[in-house]
Amino acid sequence: MSLPASLLSHYLPDHQFAERHHIRVASTAARVLDAAVAFDPADDPLVRRIMAARELPARIAGVFGVEMTTVDQRPFGMADFVPLGRNGDREVAYGLVGRFWRMNFDLVPMADAAAFAAFDQPGVPKLALNFTATPENGAILLATETRVFCPDAPSRRRFAPYWMVIRPFSGFIRRRLLAAVKRAVEEAPAPRSR
Repeated sequence: MSLPASLLSHYLPDHQFAERHHIRVASTAARVLDAAVAFDPADDPLVRRIMAARELPARIAGVFGVEMTTVDQRPFGMADFVPLGRNGDREVAYGLVGRFWRMNFDLVPMADAAAFAAFDQPGVPKLALNFTATPENGAILLATETRVFCPDAPSRRRFAPYWMVIRPFSGFIRRRLLAAVKRAVEEAPAPRSR
């Protein structure tokens, strides 16, 4: 099976909300994309604090006996995303389904990329994010894009205010992630060729 030119456009061609960030990295596309995949945003203490603040209302509700999923068991992170695929050293993509504005994100587990592609439930948005590594003027342009598709007007109305509040924090996290990947790749010695 051949992969599409863009995994992000294949799995989430329609969307109402999007953000994109990028950074130039002096390395190869393979090393940059591998580092982006290996990086865990939870390793960043500031990102952990931001996520903890986002999850605090759900954790407090749990103390009072309100049943929560996801956040009362473990912190939200990349493990909650379903891998959508990797297209060589050009792109890797992930998907997430849920009512993100709710205290516990109300995530819908996805078995695999096919389940993500097939999911079509009113009121439940789909989110896809990717990392791309594009050669540019002797370096690599590492970019990340996040897209959200709300399947109907009620979910758009509920998601829009959440997006306005969360987007600056999401962008901050993405920029820190890109900078951390750049540091990791540029400061690590290049692997020896055999």
